[in-house]
Amino acid sequence: MEAEFDLITIGAGSAGVAASRRAAALGARVAIVEAGRVGGTCVLRGCVPKKLLMYAAGLHDAFAEAPGYGWTLEPPRFEMARWAQAKAAETARLEAVYRRMLEGAGVEIVAGRAQLEDPNTVRIGDRRLRARHIVVATGASPARDTIPGIEACATSDELLDLQALPRRAAIVGGGYIAVEFASHLARLGVAVEMFYRDRLPLRGFDEMLRTGAAAALAAAGITLHPGNAPREVQRTGDGFLLVAADERARDFEWVLNATGRRPNTEGLPLELDERGALRVDARLQTSWPGVYAVGDVTDRRNLTPVAIAEGRAVAEMLFGGGATLPDLERVASAVFMLPPLATVGPSEAEALAAGLTVEVYETEFRPMRQAFVGGEERTRMKLLVDSADQRVLALHMLGADAPEIVQSLAVALTAGARKQDFDRTLALHPTAAEEFVLMRAPSRVVGPETQTGRA
Repeated sequence: MEAEFDLITIGAGSAGVAASRRAAALGARVAIVEAGRVGGTCVLRGCVPKKLLMYAAGLHDAFAEAPGYGWTLEPPRFEMARWAQAKAAETARLEAVYRRMLEGAGVEIVAGRAQLEDPNTVRIGDRRLRARHIVVATGASPARDTIPGIEACATSDELLDLQALPRRAAIVGGGYIAVEFASHLARLGVAVEMFYRDRLPLRGFDEMLRTGAAAALAAAGITLHPGNAPREVQRTGDGFLLVAADERARDFEWVLNATGRRPNTEGLPLELDERGALRVDARLQTSWPGVYAVGDVTDRRNLTPVAIAEGRAVAEMLFGGGATLPDLERVASAVFMLPPLATVGPSEAEALAAGLTVEVYETEFRPMRQAFVGGEERTRMKLLVDSADQRVLALHMLGADAPEIVQSLAVALTAGARKQDFDRTLALHPTAAEEFVLMRAPSRVVGPETQTGRA
């Protein structure tokens, strides 16, 4: 049984849905193939449910602050089962929305696992689909074999479906997922310990953000084990035995495997790069002519907005007469820990490695909300300015509302704003965001000529 299409998309996550809908809007006949639920990681197992858990965890801090603002509260109690039920209802609603959007666009949804037979043919069971073009958007999944024995541990997928929380847990890893869920679980009553290889969490982020994140995690009561990644995890009768690099064995009721994610390339007869991701050229074409790949399966910038932009761009390129692929040099990102952090542009170390001389503007303060109730939470901000032309290269922030503030200011950086544009912008008071336009004197200037990183 064969069917002819202009485009077949493999994978109905953010990238695949974006590519399919845009192609259909441009007049293409489109089929999208999905072996699981429609919506992908972000909607079903990632961004959306994770942020819903962050909101739940954030109420812990609000309850703690409330007496300082005149409120009298009964002792609050969190029930994971109630949250999980509400989360399941919300993701089901969103999946239905995605299905309606695809069907409304005229995209045929094909259930099943796709097998790529040649540059124009996809087989799903006993059905064969043919198309002029194919887009692979299969995403990524948690790595489950990074440490001996860790395959028995939960990943973020399973965490978000828990009906009850453990009393004590270990989190293995120091990236986005590890930091976010450690921050959330600690506020929901779990005694958390984090084990990671590096001296600080969030490798690749600016040093200010990394040190601030570590301080915030410790302030939340999380025990940090930097430079002490586990060598193996052993399953015991009622939990896990974690053997760390320091040779100590520690018992935990529950362990979260947050050691990374890998592109879903199993069974795809396409060329992979050294990281195991699909190799693509500048137009996102794979090693097969006419077969393209978008989103996390290429392991370039694994962020939902990037995946969506790539999917739309490929559709425009194939059916709209041309398109500009997203610029990955300056992509804003956030870590939804508590307090959250966000960033756009290079870190200070990256700017220095690129041979730039930069003016570094920094500030750190206790926000008004915290100061009023005697809290100790700190907000940290940094601007990096190119000394040569005064263009603002990057901004980094840790503190309440950081993702919202950085998203707005990312527009200014994309437009090429210079430091004088920030200086002549009047402040909106009292806000945390105003500090980005009030930093007048650099704390230091760094560049190749400073060598030590000090002016």
